[in-house]
Amino acid sequence: MSNEEIFALMDRFERSSCTSLKVTMKDGSIELSKAASAGASAPVPSPAAERREEPAGNRPAVTAPLVGTYYAAPAPDQSPFVQVGDRVSKGQTLCLLEAMKMMSEVPAPCDLVVEELLCQDGQLVSFGEPILLYRAV
Repeated sequence: MSNEEIFALMDRFERSSCTSLKVTMKDGSIELSKAASAGASAPVPSPAAERREEPAGNRPAVTAPLVGTYYAAPAPDQSPFVQVGDRVSKGQTLCLLEAMKMMSEVPAPCDLVVEELLCQDGQLVSFGEPILLYRAV
């Protein structure tokens, strides 16, 4: 199964009413679970949503394509992929997200200049959470 297929499966699972899923393939298995919802209660905002304000001026943001741990650099002893003010080409790696012991690169959606980094190294990010703000060039 490719990374894209796994991420699509995770996204569909998150939006479903299922509380657990196990997929077994010849070279491994994937097991997903989430807490069962208690009826039609109001959604509970994540801690990240509670402490974050809406970005000023609704600037474009690169968002997390999956739930995982954010890493700004390829290794702890190396420099970050990008810093504020960096000019980045479309497809260039902005950061890494680790999920289920797999590292996934987050590419730049277009040519851009990094305006603000919103995550700390090692921080858990949610699907769709803004990672950085940018200005398209």
